[in-house]
Amino acid sequence: MDNLIEQLKNQIIEVLNLEDMTAADIDSEAPLFGEGLGLDSIDALELIVLLEREYGIKLTNPAEGKAIFTSITSIADYVSRNRKK
Repeated sequence: MDNLIEQLKNQIIEVLNLEDMTAADIDSEAPLFGEGLGLDSIDALELIVLLEREYGIKLTNPAEGKAIFTSITSIADYVSRNRKK
């Protein structure tokens, strides 16, 4: 799971163009939206595309996405249980 968390951090940095950040700068338990990493709804769409492209996961329920994108750890947990690739 630690490898997946690290991989997700690096992918998020790349996809969201967070050039000033490294994987070590991102707390795995911190909220992704609001006061944590400070992502917005456009970033959420980018994360959905990332999960589909890299892991074969299609999110169709917005409420489900809200729970999945709570933190890096919650994304990693969801990916480990649902990945197709």
